[in-house]
Amino acid sequence: MNRPGLYSTLAVALLLSACGSEDDAVVLYGPEPTLPEPHRGVLPAMNIANPAGWGDQLPTVPEGYRISAIATDLQIPRQTIVLPNGDILVAEGRGGNASKLRPKDVIAGYLKAQGTTSVKSGDRLTLLRDGDGDGTYEQQTVFADGLNAPYGLALVDDDLYVANQDALVRFDYEEGQTRARGEPETVTLLPSAINHHWTKALTASADGEYLYVGIGSNSNITERGMEAEVDRAMIWRIQADTGAYQPYATGLRNPTALTIQPGTDRLWAVVNERDELGSNLAPDYLTSVQEGGFYGWPYSYWGQNVDDRVRPQAPEKVAAAITPDYALGSHVAALGVDFADGNMGPEFANGVFVGEHGSWNREHPAGYKVIFVPFSNGQPAGDPVDFVTGFIDDDGTTRGRPVGVTVDPAGALIVADDLSNTVWRVTPTQ
Repeated sequence: MNRPGLYSTLAVALLLSACGSEDDAVVLYGPEPTLPEPHRGVLPAMNIANPAGWGDQLPTVPEGYRISAIATDLQIPRQTIVLPNGDILVAEGRGGNASKLRPKDVIAGYLKAQGTTSVKSGDRLTLLRDGDGDGTYEQQTVFADGLNAPYGLALVDDDLYVANQDALVRFDYEEGQTRARGEPETVTLLPSAINHHWTKALTASADGEYLYVGIGSNSNITERGMEAEVDRAMIWRIQADTGAYQPYATGLRNPTALTIQPGTDRLWAVVNERDELGSNLAPDYLTSVQEGGFYGWPYSYWGQNVDDRVRPQAPEKVAAAITPDYALGSHVAALGVDFADGNMGPEFANGVFVGEHGSWNREHPAGYKVIFVPFSNGQPAGDPVDFVTGFIDDDGTTRGRPVGVTVDPAGALIVADDLSNTVWRVTPTQ
């Protein structure tokens, strides 16, 4: 269909977004990034992925590792979990129902949609099984369907928890089964009105007593009003046996993946920060999450850096804002996190893997890779290390976008790719 009016509008938008170019060489990672001044133009800087197939190419991994596609032609894979017998469950789907607020939201929404898959939402869990342990997952079955944009996954004993976009639900699980028995039980409803940020991240406490659910904001910086943000931009702690919940930490704009540090009950999250402050603000981040902690949104970013767009201001909230542990870079869109367990080789034995889905609000792309953040004495230490790359070319051609990352105790990293609808498996060659 010819749509000259829309395309003309988009062309103007792109020209305007290019105005006010800023230095894009700023490095914003690590525990103490140096933040530039905010940069605001008529429209936010935008650079959208140009999807293409993998063909005979593969993502790039470090020397001494290999990567293979263990499942293809999925329906928007987001997060995965490795079950005790080695089976892999994949949550597939797409959610959200937020209306566009402003003309530039319509433009940005249209452009962003060009960089995503056209595949229909699966709204299901798919099970992958490697029956003989040779690295080929020859069995692929639908474990559960009819779900509502499932995202986060957690297994506690014989209970399989799934965070749909509107509710935390539970299936009875028996090791080795290939299909869920019966309908899931609702543990508790989750905020789902508007659902600007619809993904509901999930992990369980070390003892299985609690479930943590990440709930993103309904706006960039409260454009829909604070009434739309009730119970959002926070992490809930839910009692597994009763469904009772309370806020565990607040001021987290969009906590997209959660995990527990091994040997502790310490919760960690990756969080996507706000847009429209320029290509180099504000940094997405990895952080430990303090019970009762406030992390700034919407009033401030990276601790106590005030966002003067927010009305009304709240100096007392800003003063209480906790600075995150580790900046990942601006607009990398981190959507996956998991701790290494020592089985992926000595260089990647102590730290976390982070799946970076990739930017839209930047002049030059960022993210589109899986990185490794090294730890020392239980904290992030040192520069991030590229682990899986090659998802995007220098000309913007994009073959994949990594989402969830899961460390398999058998010595592999599982990566969900929601653009090529693939699950990748990375293993040491020895």
